[in-house]
Amino acid sequence: MVLSSGVLFAVNGTVSKLVLRAGIEVPQLALIRAAGAFVGLLVLSLVLRPGARRLRVTVGQLPMLIAYGLAGFFLVPMLYFVAISRVPVGIALLFEYTAPLLVALWARFGERQRVRPRLWAGLALSLTGLACVAEVWGEFTLDGIGVLAGLGAAVLLAGYYILGARGVRERDTLSLTTWAFGTAAVAGLLTRAVTDGVGGWEPLGATSGGIPVALLCGYVILLGSIAPYLLVAAALRHLPATSVGILGMVEPVIAAAVAWMVLGAGEALNAAQLAGGMLVLTGVALAETARIAEPPATTPDTPAPASDVLAAPR
Repeated sequence: MVLSSGVLFAVNGTVSKLVLRAGIEVPQLALIRAAGAFVGLLVLSLVLRPGARRLRVTVGQLPMLIAYGLAGFFLVPMLYFVAISRVPVGIALLFEYTAPLLVALWARFGERQRVRPRLWAGLALSLTGLACVAEVWGEFTLDGIGVLAGLGAAVLLAGYYILGARGVRERDTLSLTTWAFGTAAVAGLLTRAVTDGVGGWEPLGATSGGIPVALLCGYVILLGSIAPYLLVAAALRHLPATSVGILGMVEPVIAAAVAWMVLGAGEALNAAQLAGGMLVLTGVALAETARIAEPPATTPDTPAPASDVLAAPR
């Protein structure tokens, strides 16, 4: 299930880039994804037991749901779409994939959890890997805005993990994800209203890469959002969160390969960038396994450690 979700997420990067190339603006794609996923998950929530009762929300839960939805389900995809529109998909994902490392640092300094020394080795490897990906020793050839968008997505994704740690203790995964996508959809509608509807919907009737754009958007909603989320949630019933996170590292590898095959040579990584990517993933793996498990708390409302919430909202 984890590997399947990784493949679906990876292909989603290339599909999203094809949609953007057709003329759909980044805020439009974020709105399409959020609104479509919200409707699909809402129907699923109503069909599955206990039905509408699972969607009940208390006033006290609203701030967390709004912050969770805005950070992880609206701003992260927005920045990710900006990144992949300016730099290769594989590179954008490598920058964003440093989020688990940031969460491990938060666990150490924010939550005062004990960590193994490998955390610092992971940090060093990841930073070295990112330097190789960006080829900082020569002329900086990557688009600066694309790089900043990827790093911003990583920071917000880390915040999504931290907020999600409390959210999964208060709500079931399906209703939490449904309302998070709902919040993102509302934010997308407000953004479109504020920007006075920049970007028309005519590209939805066009093709990109020989595929109808409307069909590509369907993939983004169904197989790029709803299906992988449910697969990750189901996998967490059988595997520890750390294992899910490490297995999920197939995503940037597959994403880079798919983008190169579909989108052409502009997505290819050179030897230094490939080596840097491996260093980043190795560093993240070390960070994922650095936290020392603490005995479970006796109070029912104690949040789970932030590094135990690993599904990425792409």
